[in-house]
Amino acid sequence: MNIEVLLTPAEQAGLRERDLRDTTCVVFDVLRATSTMAEALANGAEAIAPVCEIAEAVALREAHPDWLLAGERNGVRISAALSGGPDFDLGNSPREFTRETVAGRTLVMTTTNGTRALQACAGAARILTGAFVNLLALQSALSAARARDILLVCAGTGTACASEDVLCAGAVVDALASREPSVRLSDAAIVARAYYRDEAPVGGREERIAHGANGRRLLGLGELAQDVEHCGSFDLHDVVCEMGKDGFVRLGGAEK
Repeated sequence: MNIEVLLTPAEQAGLRERDLRDTTCVVFDVLRATSTMAEALANGAEAIAPVCEIAEAVALREAHPDWLLAGERNGVRISAALSGGPDFDLGNSPREFTRETVAGRTLVMTTTNGTRALQACAGAARILTGAFVNLLALQSALSAARARDILLVCAGTGTACASEDVLCAGAVVDALASREPSVRLSDAAIVARAYYRDEAPVGGREERIAHGANGRRLLGLGELAQDVEHCGSFDLHDVVCEMGKDGFVRLGGAEK
């Protein structure tokens, strides 16, 4: 097993030139896109269509009026003034994606970094999403699949590294490397694993998430402050989220 980590969004551009047909990619946007996707699917959402641009999301809503629009720019729910069309039904807070709101529904989601990172992995053998809220399920799925090449993609924030994404990727590296003695780690995977092990003691993970740039920003946004604690919680959901060849994220990657 070979495990590689991309620490920053700048590295994602190079994925277009890579042959990923035998690679399992995992995208981490802990604050908050991949945490929110796990929440939505655990609460019964049918599927999520991640898109890069607001205009793409609006066009899909026009074609499918019963789909829900979800997403953010600069952490805040997308308004009609920004979309040039409707106000979005949901932002990017996992606490909005209740069973009453999303069960049986298809969502179209666009976020600043997370949905772009997912699209950057197009062409991979498998594309999973990773977060603390479904960490054990993800680790178990990756271990059971025994993929030869695993690429962990940290979505980041803006153009920069996001510490919470690296922390979560490091947790996955640590779990897999502990189970697979012959695993080969890239330098960035070694760094992510060491970072996780340094922050893993009780209190370290929560403190790191809260003190990173994304955590500080959300804590300053009043109603979104609770998202930091929520997204830093381990194993709230026993779900694996996978983007199928049709571009939709579903439980277990089942395509329809």
